[in-house]
Amino acid sequence: MKRTRIGFIALLFSMTVTLRAAEPLSKVVEDRSTPPNIVLIFIDDLGYGDIGPFGATKQKTPHLDLMAAEGRKFTSFYAAPVCSMSRACLLTGCYNTRVSIPGVLFPGNTIGLHADEITLAEVVQPQGYATACIGKWHLGHRSPFLPTKHGFDVYFGIPYSNDMAIDPLHAHFSQDCLFREGMTEAKARQGGIRDTVPLMRGEDVVEYPADQSMLTKRYTQEAIEFITANKERPFFLYLPHTMVHRPLAVSDEFRGKSKNGILGDAIEELDWSVGQIMRTLRDLAIDSQTLVIFTSDNGADVGSSAPWRGKKGSIFEGGVREPCIMRWPNRIPAGTISNQIAGNIDLLPTFARLVGTTLSADREIDGKDISSLMFQEDAPPVRTAHLYFTQSGELGAFRQGDWKLFLSDPNKTDETKRPMLFNLVTDPAESLDVAASHPEMVGVLLAEALRQQKDIQDHCRPAGKLEK
Repeated sequence: MKRTRIGFIALLFSMTVTLRAAEPLSKVVEDRSTPPNIVLIFIDDLGYGDIGPFGATKQKTPHLDLMAAEGRKFTSFYAAPVCSMSRACLLTGCYNTRVSIPGVLFPGNTIGLHADEITLAEVVQPQGYATACIGKWHLGHRSPFLPTKHGFDVYFGIPYSNDMAIDPLHAHFSQDCLFREGMTEAKARQGGIRDTVPLMRGEDVVEYPADQSMLTKRYTQEAIEFITANKERPFFLYLPHTMVHRPLAVSDEFRGKSKNGILGDAIEELDWSVGQIMRTLRDLAIDSQTLVIFTSDNGADVGSSAPWRGKKGSIFEGGVREPCIMRWPNRIPAGTISNQIAGNIDLLPTFARLVGTTLSADREIDGKDISSLMFQEDAPPVRTAHLYFTQSGELGAFRQGDWKLFLSDPNKTDETKRPMLFNLVTDPAESLDVAASHPEMVGVLLAEALRQQKDIQDHCRPAGKLEK
C-alpha cells in the first residue's frame, strides 16, 4: 500500500491509506470454506435510526433484531447522499465521481452506468453464480444501462425512483403488459405522470402504472423464487427495495399496523420481507452457506438518522452513515459490532475475495476488502479514510480516523466559507467546530483530501452515453 508521511500528526491517527486498487487477492482470509451464496438487501431512504438494532422504538423490526443478534453490526458504514450515486458506489466499488454517475438520474437522462464497468454481478458470475436484481435499479433506464447488460441474469423491478414518471418515448411494453387505472399504451405515450412508474421484467414493461402498495411483497416473492430455483448452485441476489422512498406505500396486511404511521408500516413490511428470505434459506438448508447483508442507500428522508446530524442529501453523518448488518452463520461472529470505517464501495473487492475472483488490474478501485472486519473479533482498520462527495459531485468533506474535515462550511455564503473540523468520537452530532484550535490538523487533512480528490479526477472513467 502507498502511504503518506504526515510528521508528528501521524501519531494521532492511523497512517494515510490511498483509496485506490484493492489489496492483492493473494492475501486470502484464513477460513477457506466454500464461497457463499450472497443476498444483498439495499433499502431506499432508510435512516440509521429507523430499525431496532440501531435504536428505533416506534416501529418493530424483530427479524432484523434477530439478524443483528446472529450477525455483526457495522456502525461506521458509509453510502452516499442520494440514490444513483450511492448505487454506483455499491455496484462498482468506486466513488461515483470516479465512474461519472451524478447524484440522481431521471427518465429524461441519456446516460447510465458504462458498459465497461465491472459490477458486483460481473465479479461473481465467472465463478458460476446465478445473478438477479430485484427492485429499484436507478443507474440508467435505457436498454444499454439496464441490469441485464451489467451481469444480472434476472431483472424485475422499477428502473428509477418511485416518485418519477415513465419515459413515454422509449418504454418497451411487453405484449401482455398489464395496464392499470385506465391506462393504455397510447395514453402512456402522451407523457409521464409523476409517482406513476413502470414495473419491468428484463427490458420490458410488464405493468403500468406499477401497484406500489404491492412492490415489497412482489419483490419478496420474486426473491424467494430465485433463491429456490438456484438452491443447488451459488447465487447472488441483489434486492434493492423501492421503499421507504416517497410516495410511501404498503400492502393491506401492514397498513396501520405500526405506531409510526405509514413510514413505520413500510419499515415493518420490509422487516417481514427479511424474515421471509431468512426462513427460505433455513427451509432450503442453505442458511449456513449464505452471506446476508442489509443496508441502505442514503440517510433518512422522513425517518430518523439519529444519533447523527443531517438527513438524505446531506454530507453530515446522518445523510451518509447507514445501518448495516451482516450475517453468515459460523463465519461472522454472532452478536458483534465493528466500529471501523467501511462502506458500500468495499463490497465489490470483498465479494471478489470471498468467491475467489481476481480483480482486473486495468482500473482504479476505491473500496477495500473488508472480510477481516466481517470475520475477526478485533480486526484493525482496513481503510482509515473516507471521502464525502456532494450531489453535485464536489468533494465536500474528508474523514481520517476520528477526524472529519468539511472543506468549507456548507451553511455559509461564498464570502465566509471556511473549513470545519469535527471529532466524530467526542462530538458525533458534529456540533462543535474545532478548526480554530487545531489548525495543524486542518492543514494535514485538507492536503490529503485534495490529493485523493486529484487522484480520482486524474483517473476517472466516463459514464455510458447514448448516441444522439
